[in-house]
Amino acid sequence: MRAHLARVDAVLVQALIAAALSFAHLHDVAVAAGQDGWKAWAYPVSVDLLLVAAWRRLRSGHGKAAAWCWFVIALAASLGANVATAGLLDLGNVPAWLRILVAGWPAVAFLGGTLLAHTAPKTDPAPGVIEDQEDESEAAPEPPAHPVIEAPPQHPPVPVPSALVAHARKVAAEHHARTGAPIDTPTLRARLGVPAPMAEAIAAHL
Repeated sequence: MRAHLARVDAVLVQALIAAALSFAHLHDVAVAAGQDGWKAWAYPVSVDLLLVAAWRRLRSGHGKAAAWCWFVIALAASLGANVATAGLLDLGNVPAWLRILVAGWPAVAFLGGTLLAHTAPKTDPAPGVIEDQEDESEAAPEPPAHPVIEAPPQHPPVPVPSALVAHARKVAAEHHARTGAPIDTPTLRARLGVPAPMAEAIAAHL
């Protein structure tokens, strides 16, 4: 446990020292480029915040291309300030291009921070939701391509004895002679005393 704490303390101290040196170098470059007062102190904060925002987006796993772009920009600004204060540039006579870069940095940092903070990452549906949707799609029956119309039930033909047919013809002739109209099926059924299917079958033979 003590060894683990010692390693953590050493890493933390190293990180604090590196952050303080980088912060001071960015401040010195900002002052040399004509940014004085609180503005010179705001530049290191701006660079470090953009670096942290890009790193967090990289850790989230979403929008890695944009996160890498802004991470490299912030790292180049921090590393460039560290190199510039190493004597490669005359901080007493800063070139015009460096003044332009320092003056334009706030707009670049604002754009990068806004895009990293307000670009909503795409969220994938939970695995359980996908499985439920697949189960529902498998369980739901597919509708038929065309509506199925059930045919009416077919009744088997009723056998009619020939003698009954001959008797029915006499009854029908008598009815026609008396009324002047052909006999209908209900009347034929009543005269013969047979069920309705039998009466319909006899009428078909008349």
